[in-house]
Amino acid sequence: MDAIRQRTVAKLGDEDAAYIRKIVKWQRGLEVAGRVGFYVPPLWPAAVASLGVSKILDNMEIGHNVMHGQYDWMGDPGLNSRVFDWDTMAPAENWKHGHNYVHHTYTNIVGKDRDVGYGILRMDPDQKWHPYYLGNTIYAFLLMVFFEWGVMAHDLEAEEVFAGRRSMFRGENAPVWRKIRKKVSKQVLKDYVVFPLLTGPFFLTTLAGNAIANLIRNVWTFSIIFCGHFPAGVASFSIEECEDESRGHWYYRQLLGSANITGGKLFHVMSGNLSHQIEHHLFPDVPARRYPEMAVEVREVCNRYGLQYNQGSLFKQLATVYGKIFRLSFPNRTKKADVAATSVAQQAVAA
Repeated sequence: MDAIRQRTVAKLGDEDAAYIRKIVKWQRGLEVAGRVGFYVPPLWPAAVASLGVSKILDNMEIGHNVMHGQYDWMGDPGLNSRVFDWDTMAPAENWKHGHNYVHHTYTNIVGKDRDVGYGILRMDPDQKWHPYYLGNTIYAFLLMVFFEWGVMAHDLEAEEVFAGRRSMFRGENAPVWRKIRKKVSKQVLKDYVVFPLLTGPFFLTTLAGNAIANLIRNVWTFSIIFCGHFPAGVASFSIEECEDESRGHWYYRQLLGSANITGGKLFHVMSGNLSHQIEHHLFPDVPARRYPEMAVEVREVCNRYGLQYNQGSLFKQLATVYGKIFRLSFPNRTKKADVAATSVAQQAVAA
């Protein structure tokens, strides 16, 4: 895995820089087209679609990947992980801590990776069942619809607040909350006040268009992210299994704790290449456009050592994700079903 990474990093250059700048150009063009389209009522559906696609590109192929530091080597201040911010409710600084550090360090370690259920859902049989989880499906639906708000609140650690171990707005949460308040004020002002006002008599239709574009982005990002982490066959790990973890075992955990989604080139771009979630977790700071070629070598390694390489179509992965969300609403029998589903991957780790 180290060798695959070194070979790819050695090839980075003008082609990668031109690619991300082209994506930024397309994203800005689609945003302008969408916002101008709100002035022409017959174009409203096209304007919403254009703005929705722009927000997806901003969130996935640009924001997520730039803030992983994938393009820091370019020395472009507009594409530097330390200063970049994206068009969602989640403050960049909070997200980089919760995602880049916590999630990517403790991937799928139940009890340490807060992305396993996000403090809201039961997504692994090793999470202790509680009657609260009878609403698992409803919570997942609401999280999908309001996904950017869920990501925004992630670092407040709601489960710790509800358990009385953490204050919502004070103590450790005080700096987190300050960043959220500032970012949310900016986003709400932009999408739901300023841009609708700029269209004058079309205030309400522009307001609705912005809300629907955000909804489109929320549903899409939720689907891609959940298919990368929670379909059948993805393994989870205990804290004890990962004590004194070697670099090799870290690679094993990233490999077996992620899943890919198959599709065409446009689909991969629109997913921010997180359709190659396995490669992203193995090489999070490598430009995502390189993941398809890296996947060829990663699959070869998996074949050589008999390791599961979890991939499937969007429809297949989504079906198993929703099935898991529903099954884990209930205790006991759910655990057995999921243990069976993940047994292949866990046996590979044991081997």
